[in-house]
This record gives sequence, C-alpha cells and structure tokens, in this order.
Amino acid sequence: MSFAVLAGALVLAGCSDSSADLTVSGAYIPQPVSADMAAGYLVIANSGDAKDELTSVTSADGDVTLHETNGGAMEQVTRLAVPAHGQLVFKSGANHLMFDKLKRKPTQGDTVTVELHFAQSDPVVVKMPVKSATYVPKTGH
Repeated sequence: MSFAVLAGALVLAGCSDSSADLTVSGAYIPQPVSADMAAGYLVIANSGDAKDELTSVTSADGDVTLHETNGGAMEQVTRLAVPAHGQLVFKSGANHLMFDKLKRKPTQGDTVTVELHFAQSDPVVVKMPVKSATYVPKTGH
C-alpha cells in the first residue's frame, strides 16, 4: 500500500505546473530632466517553477530599451533573466528601463503605460507613475 501512495505522489509531481508566475510591483519613473529621455524602475517577481526572460518593453509614449549597469558602465541588452522563485529588479545604478524619443515630457503625477514582453509568459501591461526627480522607494529597489 505504501508503494501505491508513493507512485501516486510521483505521478502528481510529474504533472506539476512548471511555468513562470510573474507579478510586477514598485513601478515608477523619476521625473526626467530631459524632455525626450527618462529612466524607469520596477520589480518583476517570479513565484513559478520555471525561469523566464524579459525580452522587450514597448510603450506608446516612446522607445524603451533594457539596460544593465556593470562596474559603473551602462549597457543596452536584448534580454534579462527572471529566475524561478526569484526577482528581476530594476533600480537606480543597476538594471533599468531607458525611455527615448518621448512624445511628451513626463511630469510628476503623470502615468506612462508600458507592456513587458517575455520569452515564455504572456505580456504584462504596467502603469508607471511619474514621481519626483528625487523619489527613493522605501522597499523593493
């Protein structure tokens, strides 16, 4: 009888969902100094069993590219990993979104909508509030 229970548990384990389960929090854009460029920050959490990758970000407000900072040097990248049971964090001085060729200068109180595109998961629409230029989040970044 123990064998039957063990075999049933193995069958159920084999049927487990092995996909990413993504949520986004803490999204914001500091009010930019420039009229046509801005940076954006957020946290993508993956509570799923499978990793995923952020492959692009689109916005009707302008071009958006992914950047990472290594050793003080900023570099545009084509994808960033979202680890299983982990996070992809965008924060000042590290990974960030770069907005270029903005159609209007975002000002404090505005909201910029972006769509995050992933290698495996469905796109996620995020509304990014524009905060003061000196805004520092209390958690998550």
